Amino acid sequence: MALTLYVDTARWRAHQQTVLQQFPGLVPVCKGNGYGFGHERLADEATRFGSDVLAVGTTYEAARIKDWFSGDLLVLTPFRLGEEPVPLPDRAIRSVSSVEGVRGLVGARVVIEVMSSIRRHGVSEAELPKLHAAIEDVRLEGFALHLPLDRLDGSDAVEEVITWMDRLRANRLPLHTMFVSHLSAADLARLRQQFPQTRFRTRMGTRLWLGDHDATEYRGAVLDVTRIAKGDRFGYRQQRAASDGHLVVVSGGTSHGVGLESPKALHGVMPRAKGVARAGLATVNRNLSPFVWAGKQRWFAEPPHMQVSILFVPSDVAAPQVGDELVAHLRHTTTQFDRLVDR
Repeated sequence: MALTLYVDTARWRAHQQTVLQQFPGLVPVCKGNGYGFGHERLADEATRFGSDVLAVGTTYEAARIKDWFSGDLLVLTPFRLGEEPVPLPDRAIRSVSSVEGVRGLVGARVVIEVMSSIRRHGVSEAELPKLHAAIEDVRLEGFALHLPLDRLDGSDAVEEVITWMDRLRANRLPLHTMFVSHLSAADLARLRQQFPQTRFRTRMGTRLWLGDHDATEYRGAVLDVTRIAKGDRFGYRQQRAASDGHLVVVSGGTSHGVGLESPKALHGVMPRAKGVARAGLATVNRNLSPFVWAGKQRWFAEPPHMQVSILFVPSDVAAPQVGDELVAHLRHTTTQFDRLVDR
């Protein structure tokens, strides 16, 4: 019995092709847990659709994936002086976000990240004049600009890219390739029209691999079903059942990522109100699970265990049977499946 990721492979790949046609020269990203599919699977997919570059998060990921992908490997985490050396092939390309970092990578292939409005890392406008001498000792693959997802101030993503292109050109820095992220196909068309001599390459992960939500589905197998009466004690903490029903043990626990949730940026009254309501329920041990039965997400009976979760199904709902599978609404980037089934 397992937590299974089911993939409608034909639909998933059709979505990939749609995205690739919209973004010529796209650089697929495979980082973290491989967006829920695993590094090896995404490396195979990138090879299948003919990508020449695969972007990974860290040097450690690059070292693991180098035997699964024969093209170039773009490491997205910027190089830092004094970092632990990781043996990588010459086809590895390092991101750099400082002049000192460029100087520390003599002879290496590099992509230089400039400081976007995200303000996470990157070479600043004031540092651009220092890059001239520094880039003479590296093999420059291009510049990169990592853009925000939301623009609450109404600013234009394309204008931000144009501003940086003008800055680079004013400092007589090469503009043959620009790596960008979080732009639309229409945005890229505008940039290509204004800078026909520059090759714009979109780095993309989430939209490429997870853009068609109906192409994938997690399901947890039911392992046990136990009838319980109101007032009966159960579980590790021996709490009492609030009403009659069934305890349903289902595959999928904390080791799979069940119960993990990242902080959300909430905008508007209703999302904030829902957040407050969820927090209030949690204080009385009422936590909604990701598992669905009879058309509704069911409550955790107690916090998820390492490899299973225990759900409470009320008596007015027919209980599932051992061997049934419950759909689970899980976040791909934090979930580890037991098995993947193509269909």
